Amino acid sequence: MRTIICLISAACVLGLNSSPTMAQQSQEPQQAKSFKRKITKTVTAEYLLSLPRDYDGRSRKRWPLILFLHGAGERGADLSKVAVHGPPKLAKQGKDFPFIIVSPQCPANQLWDNDVLLALLDEVAEKYKVDAGRVYLTGLSMGGYGTWSLGLTHPEKFAAIAPICGGGDPIVLMLAGPRRVAAIKSLGVWAFHGGKDPVVRPEESGRMAEALRKFGCKEVELTVYPEAQHDSWTETYNNPKLYEWFLAHQRK
Repeated sequence: MRTIICLISAACVLGLNSSPTMAQQSQEPQQAKSFKRKITKTVTAEYLLSLPRDYDGRSRKRWPLILFLHGAGERGADLSKVAVHGPPKLAKQGKDFPFIIVSPQCPANQLWDNDVLLALLDEVAEKYKVDAGRVYLTGLSMGGYGTWSLGLTHPEKFAAIAPICGGGDPIVLMLAGPRRVAAIKSLGVWAFHGGKDPVVRPEESGRMAEALRKFGCKEVELTVYPEAQHDSWTETYNNPKLYEWFLAHQRK
């Protein structure tokens, strides 16, 4: 339901002559206008949650968190699809991560929505013992694009990001304000891509890595698997060094 309030000038109500002003306006090719409207947005998401075996909600200890974004093939309403690849797949197989792992599902025919993801992070941080200085972001394919987007638009939320076989828009860097500039420059970035990827060309990751280096980001790594095609995520997520690298980063 929308409520629109119109304010009518006293001159119009009283029938006073306003024709000179109207005539002057009509001669202008365009007029300056403004509007104000309140928009309320409700967001929702289904997600998989994995807690470390030693997690204790009564403890003062706080745990690092990984936000994982899946690819286009796992969208929909079947939440089990989210565990087909990446950290949720490994967690399903019994791997005990030293992280809280949050793996949302993107609805069918949609892309990752930053508002939804930020709200989800806030929700999880309120319910669980999350170390706000050690929150990490990663995703594959469509989730790689989502990682670049969310990570560079809200770098202050993350200590490090690891986009896999994705791409982004360097203009995000050009539009960053002073605070975001500082957060981006201190963000750990490790991107991955298959050298023979026929779906998302490896140049997409290369372009983002190069833009970040020129921007002044202190730590940008790019790993290209020479013989890998689109699936550059299996080797990446199976590598313990990725998780060690995450834990070596903390946002202060």
